[in-house]
Amino acid sequence: MADLLFLTLAFAPLLAPCVFVIAAAALALRAYQRLPGRGWHLPSVATCALVAVMAGAAAFGAYAWGVMSGFYVLDPDQMCAARGVQGDHIVTRETLPVSAQCVTSDGVGTELVPGWVNPVIFLGLTLLVLALVTGTLAGVRRRRCLR
Repeated sequence: MADLLFLTLAFAPLLAPCVFVIAAAALALRAYQRLPGRGWHLPSVATCALVAVMAGAAAFGAYAWGVMSGFYVLDPDQMCAARGVQGDHIVTRETLPVSAQCVTSDGVGTELVPGWVNPVIFLGLTLLVLALVTGTLAGVRRRRCLR
């Protein structure tokens, strides 16, 4: 099970952009096929599902990138030395927000996770929740209209 989790995290930064682009293309096709002049209305369930897939792919891809940024087969001293940090090191990790730091014996920390990772994760999760709520409201509203 741990091997499957590792492989998922290892390949997510490569596969998540593909899922994002496919969902974006499907969303653009839906927007192109929509009749002009119909005014503003609540998006359909399918549109909300595509937005949710895009947001989820972005959040999961960024999370996997961040987690794998602080993962090396090397020991902590070699990992931190590869980033140019001198001295003795302790590596600290946090799950959310994603963080992996090389902390020297002097208490100076160097972040290994890129700065864009956590904003993309939180923005993606926010858009995912908003798309799911909007899709649910659209489905309930459509169901009421069909009665």
